[in-house]
Amino acid sequence: MGLNLDDKKAVVAEVAAEIANAQSIIVAEYRGLEVGDITSLRANARQAGVYLRVLKNTLVRRAVAGTPFEGLTDKLVGPLIYGISKDPVGAAKVLHDFGKGNQKLAIKAGAMPNYVMDVNGVKALASMPSREELLSKLLGTMQAPITQFVRTLNEVPTKFVRGLAAVRDAKETA
Repeated sequence: MGLNLDDKKAVVAEVAAEIANAQSIIVAEYRGLEVGDITSLRANARQAGVYLRVLKNTLVRRAVAGTPFEGLTDKLVGPLIYGISKDPVGAAKVLHDFGKGNQKLAIKAGAMPNYVMDVNGVKALASMPSREELLSKLLGTMQAPITQFVRTLNEVPTKFVRGLAAVRDAKETA
């Protein structure tokens, strides 16, 4: 049974609210996937903070109209599952990683604000480190000079103590 007009408006409003905060939308064809597979895909998406939903293409076209993701409307053909994420890499990683293990999920396209990607663009995006990984690498890079400076400062008293111990040992043996 189809959705009535009020339900359709509610779905469009919900998707438009998700798209308003999104940094990326990834579209994949799920034809032939079993219910158990989709359930595990949804669990993976939930853990990664990705909004994942099977939607009617006409409703998504209405939701993206007038947004920076409007260029994606040409790619919305067939039975599609939509991954919408606040993290630019999140949705691409979830769908790409799941697609490696299950050949029936085929990524069709993706979009970032004012930029539409093909399949290779989505794969390249999925191979990038996430925001958290980049921040941890940046923090490690920022801490490296300070850590090295502390080690250098610590080396002076350590050498002094070793020298005193060597003198003490030399006097004991003499």
